[in-house]
Amino acid sequence: MPLRMLPPAETAVLLIDHQDGTMSWVGSIDRAVMKANALALAKAARALGMPLVLTSSLEDQAQGPLADEFGEVAPEEYAARVRRTGVVNAMDDPAFAAAVAATGRRNLIVAGVTNDVCTVYPTLSALDEGHAVYVVADAGGSTTRTADDVALRLMERAGAVITSTNMILTGLARNWTSPAGQALIPIVGELIPA
Repeated sequence: MPLRMLPPAETAVLLIDHQDGTMSWVGSIDRAVMKANALALAKAARALGMPLVLTSSLEDQAQGPLADEFGEVAPEEYAARVRRTGVVNAMDDPAFAAAVAATGRRNLIVAGVTNDVCTVYPTLSALDEGHAVYVVADAGGSTTRTADDVALRLMERAGAVITSTNMILTGLARNWTSPAGQALIPIVGELIPA
């Protein structure tokens, strides 16, 4: 499936397990960059009125709570997040699967805190269900670069589009003078290194 500009009206954003503890397990990308990218996706979803589904796993254990910043960016979605009880593939959790189905969107922008665990399995399940899946590689990472490369290659071979935060945001904007473009300019601007 080629990368194409996504129509916001046909697209939902799924952010999986960006929790304080799980983010500390990532070694393949700068954690601050990864977190900023995931937050940018949440901001874009809110700015463009796209459904945003948040989930976490075992918040009361080593994984820790979903990062507070998501509550600041998307308070309703944060409060309604699906708190899984250890299910590795988020799509195997009935509440998460129902939340994804309730979006009614065929195109899914997916980012999990670890591409080799949190992202890969729900992506493969969503592809099996007929969704077009866009994996935002730099809004997640893995324990090692090798693990990250293997997971990204596997998802791409299965039919997912592997992309970056900036590519997704600019593809959603389509035209900087449009309402979507104007809403996304400040979010893209936050990601530009100082």
